[in-house]
Amino acid sequence: MTQSMESADNGGFHPLDEKSLVEYIKSTPPLFTRLGGQAELDHLTIKEVGDGNLNFVYIVTSPKGSFVAKQALPYIRCVGDSWPMTRERAYFEARILQEHGRLCPENVPEVYHFDRSMSLIGMRYLEPPHIILRKGLIAGIQYPLLAQHMSDYIAKTLFFTSLLYHTTSDHKKAVAEFCGNVEMCRLTEQVVFTDPYRVSDINRWTTPYLDQDAKSVREDDELKLQIAELKSMFCERAQALIHGDLHTGSVMVTTDSTQVIDPEFGFYAPMGFDIGAFLGNLILAYFSQDGHATETNDRKAYKEWILNTIEETWRLFEKKFCSLWDLHKNGNGEVYPPDIYNNAELLRTAQKKYMNNLFHDSLGFGAAKMIRRIVGIAHVEDFESIKDESRRASCERRALNVAKLLLEERRKFDTIGQVISAIKEGSDQ
Repeated sequence: MTQSMESADNGGFHPLDEKSLVEYIKSTPPLFTRLGGQAELDHLTIKEVGDGNLNFVYIVTSPKGSFVAKQALPYIRCVGDSWPMTRERAYFEARILQEHGRLCPENVPEVYHFDRSMSLIGMRYLEPPHIILRKGLIAGIQYPLLAQHMSDYIAKTLFFTSLLYHTTSDHKKAVAEFCGNVEMCRLTEQVVFTDPYRVSDINRWTTPYLDQDAKSVREDDELKLQIAELKSMFCERAQALIHGDLHTGSVMVTTDSTQVIDPEFGFYAPMGFDIGAFLGNLILAYFSQDGHATETNDRKAYKEWILNTIEETWRLFEKKFCSLWDLHKNGNGEVYPPDIYNNAELLRTAQKKYMNNLFHDSLGFGAAKMIRRIVGIAHVEDFESIKDESRRASCERRALNVAKLLLEERRKFDTIGQVISAIKEGSDQ
């Protein structure tokens, strides 16, 4: 992979359209050669597919090759230039793709090229039948390897970037590099941990049906105390190099492939934020299914598959994470040195306590992500694609109530099975 590491603050940046992207490709050998060289330039197909909130994304194909070009803009795309945003997020995204790709290459697309001055990443094009997981969940498609793949990705990326594996010196150096992703962290702090709990111009919900529900969030003192605790943890605890936005829109899938994309919000933060984001978005998908049900497909079997995937993802993650811990217990990690944790029973006790805390963190962060998707900014297509607003609001209300339960009472849950039972009970209300 080639890199131009000149700071994004320097001159030379301009947003690329389809015409200027062709000229850029001609002057960039790693991209030029991946398409097959000069002879293929007359046969290029370029398609802008950036349906997210922040960036331009182009799929570039020729008869001989392909890639995706992703360019960060100096503002939030879904809002406009009234909300400025650093282009340096592209640097952190490229670095996290590299690092996570090194740790779990089966589930992270390869980066071919990064140009810091242009805030542009060239990476592997995930060809059809890959689709965004969220769209597959809306369509009712089952992915039999999803839990296996995602638990593998989460376990490896979190364990190998934590103090269970790092020396304290190496860990602090890594934390120092990624703490520069300040603006993206601030955005998360605002939209996840702050705005849904106060009156804000950017909040929205399915009105008038959820007006009272949104108000109840803003007036729930216990909820505010719990979200403040999670916000403090998010800001203060540099536990591992997280993806930072691991929802179902950041995963592309087929029935036998799972690829994690878009880690531009990543930095060293609590592990539970990634785990919770993924599980929380699966819970949102579960509650949306009644809004997508038809006379010929009540989606009940699919809802059971989602619940099984939630449970299997956590169980597999826990097993794999502890297996990595066992494998490297005599390595460089300095939190549980082997000359202190020098018998199997003591290590198992330490692991149980660690995983129990991580489980509760994950429930809390997952719930926070759910709440912000219902009464904050940037909602999810799972619900937004339900055209009947009354029906949509009914699905959202049940999801919101379960999210509040998980946030406020997360430490009362001992197992993922108990969480599944709570979700089922919430679905029946």
